[in-house]
Amino acid sequence: MKAQLQVTVLSAKLKENKKTWFGPSPYVEVAVDGQSKRTEKCNNTHSPKWKQAVTVIVTPVSKLIFRVWSHQTLKADILLGMAMLEIKESLKANDLKLCEVVQTLQLCSDRDSRDVVGDLSVCLDGMQVDPETLATAEREHAALPNGNARQNGDTGNRSSRDTSPSSDSEEWVIVPNGHPANGTGSPSRSPGGSNALRPPRPARAPPPTPHRPTASPTSSSSSSPSELSEAPASDGSSQASASGCLNQQDDSAAASTSTSTAATATAAATAATAAAAATAATAAATSQTAAGPKPATSASAAPASAVPATTAPRITPINNGPLPQGWEQRADQNGRVYFVDHIEKRTTWERPDPLPSGWERRVDPMGRVYYVDHITRTTTWQRPTQESVRNYEEWQHQRNQLQGAMQQFNQRFIYGLQDQLAATANKEFDPLGPLPHGWEKRTDTNGRVYFVHHPTRTTQWEDPRTQGLLNDKPLPEGWEMRFTVDGIPYFVDHNRRTTTYIDPRTGKSSLENGPQITYVRDFKAKVLYFRFWCQQLSMPQHIKINVSRKTLFEDSFQQIMSFHPQDLRRRLWIIFPGEEGLDYGGVAREWFFLLSHEVLNPMYCLFEYAGKDNYCLQINPASYINPDHLKYFKFIGRFIAMALFHGKFIDTGFSLPFYKRILNKPLALKDLESIDPEFYNSLIWIKDNNIEECGLEMFFSVDKEILGEVTTHELKPDGGNVQVTEENKEEYIRLVAEWRLSRGVEEQTQAFFEGFNEVLPQQYLQYFDAKELEVMLCGMQEIDLVDWQRNAIYRHYARSSKQILWFWQFVKEMDNEKRMRLLQFVTGTCRLPVGGFADLMGSNGPQKFCIEKVGKENWLPRSHTCFNRLDLPPYKSYEQMKEKLMFAIEETEGFGQE
Repeated sequence: MKAQLQVTVLSAKLKENKKTWFGPSPYVEVAVDGQSKRTEKCNNTHSPKWKQAVTVIVTPVSKLIFRVWSHQTLKADILLGMAMLEIKESLKANDLKLCEVVQTLQLCSDRDSRDVVGDLSVCLDGMQVDPETLATAEREHAALPNGNARQNGDTGNRSSRDTSPSSDSEEWVIVPNGHPANGTGSPSRSPGGSNALRPPRPARAPPPTPHRPTASPTSSSSSSPSELSEAPASDGSSQASASGCLNQQDDSAAASTSTSTAATATAAATAATAAAAATAATAAATSQTAAGPKPATSASAAPASAVPATTAPRITPINNGPLPQGWEQRADQNGRVYFVDHIEKRTTWERPDPLPSGWERRVDPMGRVYYVDHITRTTTWQRPTQESVRNYEEWQHQRNQLQGAMQQFNQRFIYGLQDQLAATANKEFDPLGPLPHGWEKRTDTNGRVYFVHHPTRTTQWEDPRTQGLLNDKPLPEGWEMRFTVDGIPYFVDHNRRTTTYIDPRTGKSSLENGPQITYVRDFKAKVLYFRFWCQQLSMPQHIKINVSRKTLFEDSFQQIMSFHPQDLRRRLWIIFPGEEGLDYGGVAREWFFLLSHEVLNPMYCLFEYAGKDNYCLQINPASYINPDHLKYFKFIGRFIAMALFHGKFIDTGFSLPFYKRILNKPLALKDLESIDPEFYNSLIWIKDNNIEECGLEMFFSVDKEILGEVTTHELKPDGGNVQVTEENKEEYIRLVAEWRLSRGVEEQTQAFFEGFNEVLPQQYLQYFDAKELEVMLCGMQEIDLVDWQRNAIYRHYARSSKQILWFWQFVKEMDNEKRMRLLQFVTGTCRLPVGGFADLMGSNGPQKFCIEKVGKENWLPRSHTCFNRLDLPPYKSYEQMKEKLMFAIEETEGFGQE
């Protein structure tokens, strides 16, 4: 009994507060059944006008709660007033149909419901029910011990489409024009004002109770069986479009084909005019057995041509070919043509097409129609079409390609060629010769080679042949050789408690000749695997984000936080008001780049530089001076996750320890070196020297200063009284390092990851390391001119054209900063993917840098950031081209400028 309701927040009139000079900046929060949507804010006004539509999923007994807030910059938002609207009452007052119904609600104070603080005007559209459905919903709601608690709790977590085969309630779907239709065939009013009825269905006797079939084909589907009924809806332009309404009724309403086709057609002809608004019959929901197919639940749209209700001419169909067996063409009382399927007992506006090649239509012992695909040897309840078969073949082809990429990703590779790996695995070509007696060489599931010693029943990563060469001369006393996870040998000096790659016996580094067994994962395969999962998580359609360049930070914050996190996985459509740019990828790239420059600006006190000479960013412990800093960190978490999810680059990167936090990897003492070298060196000095001889008098407590305020933090309980000695200094170093890496930023980090995980769960990044994550988020800044020229293409120019030669001469004379400005002018971002210019992305996939001959010599160059294309006019001289290009790069901002 759920439906999609469009709520348009029109305007409000708020009581003026004479104590303040400026008016509030109100916005409206719409809450219903666990859902929450927000509008944009209006600045400094007591009479805001939004005219913003939000879409929510509701039931006939839901309650809409409107809260009007006043946005505050340096403190929490203030609740101005709230109002509640019962959908049930609105339905009863408007003949059970909400079609552009405007209502004015009184806003009351949250402290006293009798205190009216203003009124709010809203418009409800796109919902229609019948009396039986409303009565059923009221009974179910009244039968609950606490209806409101159930409604606001469970409903928000349930799916918007309930496909339970045992449900007695009817399900709601939305027709394309935004008006829902239910299973009873109630007419829905189109924007043009005319009513569109369902095509009349043939009359038939009540079906018998279904019985379990004894023989039926095997099904490849796993959903509950149900039939389709179409609900065409007309509009003012004589075109009717409909979306199939999926209805599920009691088992006693199962379909039966015991009556003959002729008898059914005769009965339908006599009852057509009386049943013009009747619905199509639905099939019974039965459980899947070994002998019966179990179809997938779906709904098909059925648009048809229609004429206004004032005229009733008979329309001749365009396609006059023969109909499939069991179908009949009829016309309703308005002259509209519809088609009757006497076998499935249903009607539709669409003319039925013949089955695709290789398909056959059959009927099981219960009279239910199913379809057999002799090519794949599968069955389905849904009637196949040429388009559905073609879409399935395309999907299967894409799946095979992705499976191949995933298989390649799951492999590990030795540095060098793969054939060298196969050669070393073969004893005949192994340069080290055969293994010693009792040893065996194997490969684990990840492709990594290990060695088994059968006499001792032990395994090891090291090759016993190379290990024997090293062991000819024993290590000095107190030394031990170990191996990293990549198979690189290193040496541990237990006397001084240090590690090194230099062999104490030979004085040579183990890195000179390369590791014995060094494996790497292909970074491109990782990225491809990550993009595959992002595609699986993506949502259909797109979301529009309207932002102004002057208030980019605040506008983006308001809109991103007003969306549901899953909506941020849709394709982004960025709009800068007053600019004509259409976002096919380029505008979004520029939005990510510009917004990241704003939100990561240390002047906002949310982030700070990691060090004096290190311009990587880390969370500022003093960010609490902004009372809403946790909301901003949640917003930044969503924004960074969106950049990774949509494959866009940001301007400034974070410190390596912060990337390790994103990857859920533990931090170590070595991570301090990249953000605070002096602090790191002091801890290393404590580790390498005897502190008792120096008389440092250190305790398990540290001091920190934030905004001039010095506070003391105890590293362990009663740490201020526990002195650091030679025995416990390892614990002291570990605790100090942990404190230094997370001091004063626990709440901010938690808020950041709360927003991050809402859009992109962290487990999807587990295959990357910190450096790879940085490259994937920030791209590469260094520009290779040779790579740029090699991967450039030309339209209406030749590689030897004088304008092209002048252009590359101009780029060659630039420094790297100006080259980045030129790249941002053409592509929307100054960062490059890992593969360089060969991996530049456009609106529909890879798109190389392109120079096209467009315009006259007095024109300025133009760019198309969505397609990485530069429109270069045919200038007459090098000086003219240089002047025009520099002016376009340095002075132009925005889109649609000439």
